[in-house]
Amino acid sequence: MELHQKIAVARKKKGFTQGQLAEMANVTVRTIQRLESGESVPRPYTIKAIAAALDTTFEMLTADVPGTAVAGSSNSPVSRGGAEQEKHFLEILCLSCFSYLVVPLVHFLIPVYLLKRSGQQNHAVIAFARLMIRRQVYWAVTLSMLLLLSLSYNFIVSVYFPGGFLLHYIWIFVSMYLLNAILISTTLWRIRNAGFLVNIRS
Repeated sequence: MELHQKIAVARKKKGFTQGQLAEMANVTVRTIQRLESGESVPRPYTIKAIAAALDTTFEMLTADVPGTAVAGSSNSPVSRGGAEQEKHFLEILCLSCFSYLVVPLVHFLIPVYLLKRSGQQNHAVIAFARLMIRRQVYWAVTLSMLLLLSLSYNFIVSVYFPGGFLLHYIWIFVSMYLLNAILISTTLWRIRNAGFLVNIRS
């Protein structure tokens, strides 16, 4: 019997609906639907959460299931597939931060939307994604504050010190844009680094 069939049978024996199982396993209903239909390959921690909700064990659910007998190890197909999906998700999220080049100050709403739509279950990956988003929020706030301070400075100089040195806003934009490009590129490099996901999943 395939893993998705075992999950469906065990759920029905318990008399749970897909919604109830999803709530007890702390996953989305869509996740349960996709697992039971065989549309997706569950990650080890998802299987463990579902097993606990069904009052069974990880080993019982994965016994005699090809590719999942040692799913808890980092070399298993399930684990590798999950790691690749998480890496791809973080790469896309990181690249979406470059939207500041088009819509600065509110661009962080794009990665926020992607994170909400991802259905991501790995808490470490979610935490890292939120860190990326917070950095973009900090960047937007800092840019806004610098522009306001520059505007105030130029106003004071124009009124009280005619002929004084005025700040050019273009330099603030160029500096902050370059800084953010470096920040995003560095983060993308970390994500693509071979050892990064090993650390984030541990």
